[in-house]
Amino acid sequence: MDPEFLDWALADFSGYVAADELYDGPFCILSAVDNRRYTRLLYDVLDHDPTHDDIRAFLGRLKTALVARGLTLCGVTTDGSALYPAPLREVFGKVRHQICQFHVIKDIVQAVVGAVASARKGLAAMQPKLPKGRPSTLAAKAAARTKKRLAAQGAALFTHRYLFVQRHLHTTERKTLWRVSRGLPQLHALRAVMDQVYALFDRRCRPQTALAKLAKLRCRLRRFRPLGEILKKLFSPTLEKALTFLDDKLLPATSNAVERGNRRYRKMQKSVYRVRTQAQIRARLALDMWREAHAEGRQQTLASLHRARAG
Repeated sequence: MDPEFLDWALADFSGYVAADELYDGPFCILSAVDNRRYTRLLYDVLDHDPTHDDIRAFLGRLKTALVARGLTLCGVTTDGSALYPAPLREVFGKVRHQICQFHVIKDIVQAVVGAVASARKGLAAMQPKLPKGRPSTLAAKAAARTKKRLAAQGAALFTHRYLFVQRHLHTTERKTLWRVSRGLPQLHALRAVMDQVYALFDRRCRPQTALAKLAKLRCRLRRFRPLGEILKKLFSPTLEKALTFLDDKLLPATSNAVERGNRRYRKMQKSVYRVRTQAQIRARLALDMWREAHAEGRQQTLASLHRARAG
């Protein structure tokens, strides 16, 4: 990495870094980004899946760059990958390690939406089979009404499935949720659990309060085994690390900074699809970082040209 670029990137270092890996065919791109200034600091392109040794070497480069400039790392945010905890402890000691809140909630949301889909399939299986033709007997008419009601409820569950995972619900939305899940108490319980999950990540809480809430929620899920089977992610031993940000007001709860760079890379690859060798990917990332470093000067030059033309 060019020392001049590192001098620029670390000139206003916030102390917080987001790290992530991005897979592109046989290659893996490791990135470290300032998690408050959204500036890419380091990258590496591997021709294999990363190992603890690769992560340890990558973090060692970051530590060398910081120590050389007298800077201190206050916190690191990553996804829930098992690649980072051990190398982070070895390289940076007891630095705060935050698991991205978005990734944790995403897994829980997927589990809840899957449970709603299973409930819809259960309603479809409960629909009585009717003979061909119009129902003529009282029993056939009752079965037709039951089938129509169950089909309508299944369609309503599909249409309003987002209400089971939406963070905040208005009064009208809660009434709609109650109507579409009538007769399905397990779905009411899932919505209540989602409210408790969102309450865990409230910045107004202290870590001790959030951990007490988590322990209470886990106890409730152990008593209701069907819910516990659906929400296994809440028993993950790394979930506590997703609450680390509650103890540091400056520590970002998500790794959006590095994810933004990954999305920019994906967009770039769509327009230049043939950039698929290790050397080309390195060159593309270096060019992207060079453009970012010179963005301010480029904007000033363009503004001067516009003023000159206007004059």
